[in-house]
Amino acid sequence: MKLFTAGFSHETNSFSPLPTSKRNFEELMIRPRTGKGMDRLKDAVGYADFIRLGEESQMQVAKSLYCEAQPSAPMNRKDYEEIRDEILADLKAAMPVDMVLLMLHGAHVAQGYDDCEGDIAERVRAIVGPKVPIGIELDLHANVTQKMLKNATALMACKEYPHIDFAARAKDLFELCSRAARGEIKPVMAKFDVPMLGNFPTTREPLRSFVDETTRMEGKDGILSVSLIHGFAWADFPEMGASVVVVADGNVDKAMSLAETLGRRFFNMRDKIKSPLQSLDQALDQAMAEPKGPVVIADRSDNAGGGAPGDSTYVLAEMIRRGLKNVALAMIWDPMAVQSCFDAGVGAVIDLRIGGKTGKFSGQPVDVTAKITALAEKPRQFVFGAEAPLGRSAAIHVDGIDIVLNSIRQQTFSPECFTELGIDVTKKQILAVKSAQHFHAAFAPFASKIIYLDAPGALSTNYLQYPFKRMRRPMAPLDEVTL
Repeated sequence: MKLFTAGFSHETNSFSPLPTSKRNFEELMIRPRTGKGMDRLKDAVGYADFIRLGEESQMQVAKSLYCEAQPSAPMNRKDYEEIRDEILADLKAAMPVDMVLLMLHGAHVAQGYDDCEGDIAERVRAIVGPKVPIGIELDLHANVTQKMLKNATALMACKEYPHIDFAARAKDLFELCSRAARGEIKPVMAKFDVPMLGNFPTTREPLRSFVDETTRMEGKDGILSVSLIHGFAWADFPEMGASVVVVADGNVDKAMSLAETLGRRFFNMRDKIKSPLQSLDQALDQAMAEPKGPVVIADRSDNAGGGAPGDSTYVLAEMIRRGLKNVALAMIWDPMAVQSCFDAGVGAVIDLRIGGKTGKFSGQPVDVTAKITALAEKPRQFVFGAEAPLGRSAAIHVDGIDIVLNSIRQQTFSPECFTELGIDVTKKQILAVKSAQHFHAAFAPFASKIIYLDAPGALSTNYLQYPFKRMRRPMAPLDEVTL
């Protein structure tokens, strides 16, 4: 049996001020045919698992490229088509194949393409024909379209937020598509649209129990897979939004009935499962009132993992205004400030302008007198076991506040973004992190409290501030919706 696999992943924010080109994907681009980037294979979640599972099953594995980029604005059309067409050319060269497994995202938009995943799936289907199973692993922040459903054999999203289960879902998808290729099952899919926007951590009840309940349904009564899709709220096109996707064995009516039942339950619990957000004043008041630290404040509105720039200054400016001490913040994406720190050297005290550079949601630049406490050429943090390089980075100290400045834009995932620059996270009263939920897996074990912050920024849940023009309506919480 011959498996073809590839990966092309981007979460596209229609309102991000940051353009997206092929260059953004080259930070993690793996080309097995040339050997380029193969040392980063372990960081290619899903895709690396498909390769390993295929080889362990004694399959012939045809590997095309894998690439991903930090969330940002819709991708340059020419660059999207170039990467897509390279994958398709590799598939044509590998034919005939018995199975195709793709690691995509589900919210990838390019100039001229609202639905990159659907576009790729349609073109792959045209090459392999109607009988070859095509499995696509998605992020749960996908916007699932009819074109994806029509052309894939099985769509399967990760179940957890933070996304700690990509490897487990890759295994599930591999097994499902292998069984389909052998003729043991006949997967059919159904989707129920859930008209809501929101941020829904799976670490909290009642969503935790709901996810576990849906997982227990798999493998019983002809149900092969259940995916609760949260949707990506900052994508402005008609098919965006949450959904439930069910894969059943040969019975599309059963799949549709279950998808609708679960979708209605998902919608009706929306107010109970959303992140309990605090204003900036509330978050800082609560954090300083805690008898013991570290209190983690999650600045979800400037989460680079959703397309925000990562250089907003609202939290930092308020900390300075209040004169807070023994606090640390990670990270502000500011390559220019990092370069100034490297030019000055460790121990220097310099005047520095920080952040507020990329757009209207970034706030005003903050002018500080900073002591440079650490410099690092190649620091990294960890994303569920995979390394995430920060680029050249600097730690500075400003009147009781330790600040990490980095050069490769990304959200805060793990404490290493502090500790690799000499900041002891266990001794701080407050750790402010630019992340919505992915920080949780690594920070929760030692945090005294976690506070979710809804500050101003490019990823605020105040959806009314965004100029949606093409979103389907009605959509909660923007509209009154009854299912």
